[in-house]
Amino acid sequence: MLRTHNCGQLNASDTGKEVTLCGWVANRRDHGKLIFIDIRDRYGLTQVVFIPKDAGEFYKTAQDIRSEFVIKVKGLVNKRPANTINPKLPTGEVEVLAKELEVINPSLTPPFEIEDNIEVTEEARLKYRYLDLRRKKVFNNFILRSNLYKVIRNYLDKHDFIECETPILTKSTPEGARDYLVPSRLNIGQFYALPQSPQLFKQIFMVSGIEKYYQIAKCFRDEDLRADRQPEFTQLDLEMSFVDEEDIFSLLEELMRLIIKDLKGIEIKTPFPRITYQEAMSKYGSDKPDLRKEFGTDFAFAWIVDFPLFKYNDEEKRWESEHHPFTAPRQQDLEILESSPEKVKSRSYDLVINGIELGSGSIRIHKQQLQEKIFKIIGIDKDQAYRRFGFLLEAFEYGAPPHGGFAFGVDRLLALLAAEASIREVIAFPKTSAGLCPLTGAPSDVDEKQLKELGLTVKQRKT
Repeated sequence: MLRTHNCGQLNASDTGKEVTLCGWVANRRDHGKLIFIDIRDRYGLTQVVFIPKDAGEFYKTAQDIRSEFVIKVKGLVNKRPANTINPKLPTGEVEVLAKELEVINPSLTPPFEIEDNIEVTEEARLKYRYLDLRRKKVFNNFILRSNLYKVIRNYLDKHDFIECETPILTKSTPEGARDYLVPSRLNIGQFYALPQSPQLFKQIFMVSGIEKYYQIAKCFRDEDLRADRQPEFTQLDLEMSFVDEEDIFSLLEELMRLIIKDLKGIEIKTPFPRITYQEAMSKYGSDKPDLRKEFGTDFAFAWIVDFPLFKYNDEEKRWESEHHPFTAPRQQDLEILESSPEKVKSRSYDLVINGIELGSGSIRIHKQQLQEKIFKIIGIDKDQAYRRFGFLLEAFEYGAPPHGGFAFGVDRLLALLAAEASIREVIAFPKTSAGLCPLTGAPSDVDEKQLKELGLTVKQRKT
């Protein structure tokens, strides 16, 4: 066993115990014959004192160590003198009188200090992300992420959901953002796509009888980046059979209430307001209204409902889906679906918070004929539909239940909870706004042998 205690654990009740601590040197102070070292791990920080008569030969080693060295210290817990107690630290009443010291690994001088309130460029932070993550403020965002996952999983488990995984290498079905494509070595000239969402697979889970599915899913979109966007991101994805909108609203409202209560200690009111798309646009000028002032709350949730099913693309002179083509129209609008598509409302809903769209969902189409009709209206003929979505349409022929679902951006919610302006602050290894990874250097060139195996050639970049 390398250590007996962690660096945030010791207190006055441990006085007199022999302990072994491991961690990083947070700082070192040489006070004449006394050397003080603060040793840090993920749990906290403990002061260690080196006195020549107690540390013996290890005193010389203590003179040579520097910040961010990884060390192992053995010694006796001692109460600090009253005038040196640090009330800001859980370990502030004690120190360890060192008897032994081992340098497990030295460190170069870091390119920036491992402190919370420092001025450092994002480029440097992301290039040395492993150092950036040692800073408490940054590290705490990932404790928050882990705790969020616990709340989600515990809640959905109690509601009889099954956590299922869907493929990462899948079929390109472009409808909205661009797909990331992956060439197939075994099928030269053909490509997989990384999923923009698990949408079609979760609907197939409903056909299979799963009834209640969820997944904390990685999704990929090849689109221009902003503060709230990344090429790869995480969403909570869920789907249920034999439900209507109110079932989904009540499930998500209670989940959000628990998240805010458990992670922020704040009670929010449910049910959330329901605002029609038309009302939101006319009253607030946005389908993502910020209602904090109106409702007097740091977390103002609302459902936006009754979106148009279609929007018209003036450039291409055709109708497109407002959300996606698997969204069901309102039952009362089925009669005017083809004659007046501009008047058709959808059974979709967005959850907004503080002027941000957190997520969206809908009651899905579960009948093959209606799905084919929607495809036709948006310019996808039957042959195209079966080439792109045939596996879903065929599944609908084998008894598809009515179903609906929802997905929300985990990174967006975490940024709100952590009061961060960018989702990059809550993603462990994010890309820059140019889609680059300063840590690894991705994306990068590949050698000719790899390209040849894939049957690809690359055009030379213009200088």
